[in-house]
Amino acid sequence: MSIQSETELYEPVKRYFEALGFEVRGEVRHCDLVALRGDEPPLIVELKRTFNIPLLVQGIDRLSQADRVYVAVEMPATGRAPHGLKWSDVSKLCRRLGLGLMTVRFYKSRKPKVEVACDPEPYTPRKSKVKASRLLYEFRERSGDYNVGGSTRQKLMTAYREKALALAVMLKRHGSLSPKQLRDLTSNPKAADLLQKNYYRWFEREGRGIYRLTPMGEQALDQYSHVWQAKFSAE
Repeated sequence: MSIQSETELYEPVKRYFEALGFEVRGEVRHCDLVALRGDEPPLIVELKRTFNIPLLVQGIDRLSQADRVYVAVEMPATGRAPHGLKWSDVSKLCRRLGLGLMTVRFYKSRKPKVEVACDPEPYTPRKSKVKASRLLYEFRERSGDYNVGGSTRQKLMTAYREKALALAVMLKRHGSLSPKQLRDLTSNPKAADLLQKNYYRWFEREGRGIYRLTPMGEQALDQYSHVWQAKFSAE
């Protein structure tokens, strides 16, 4: 069931922390919920019906008042995270901001269920050497800027597509060729692998060790003429 107001989140979250031995107060110095346990530093929770940017801004602002700050939202009946994200993505975002994340699921005939997706703690993202090297490789292997940033649901001109396009151009110019000939013409040591995988179905075997262009390959040359003409005119 869907709640009508964020105030409905207060009681379940309050009971959750009280069960852990905290004393809880609502609306303390503009904080939705503040909890204390013994001599521990205060804990703050900001409540919102759904996960959004204003909630994160509130949470970050509360970090000036306490080290432990949670944001709490309703868990939809579908169980899906908002904005087409995964809950793991939402948790990762909160951790990077130093915030904790709580969800509250409401039922018609049962008490609400409170779950902690992540606790607030200092977070330093670790850079992946593999991902970083792939990023640099992809950038350097492209011959130009053929994509518009922010594009969705469109075929992108990747380094892999460019390399396949180079093979198609040579087959168009010279007719059927062997992988070795294509490797030499394009200076691509992985030409044979591109032909064998044939991801775009641009190539087909004409005979043993000989490849030719398919009708789909011909169409690709027309579709991406601006790419290969710019690439080969520059060489």
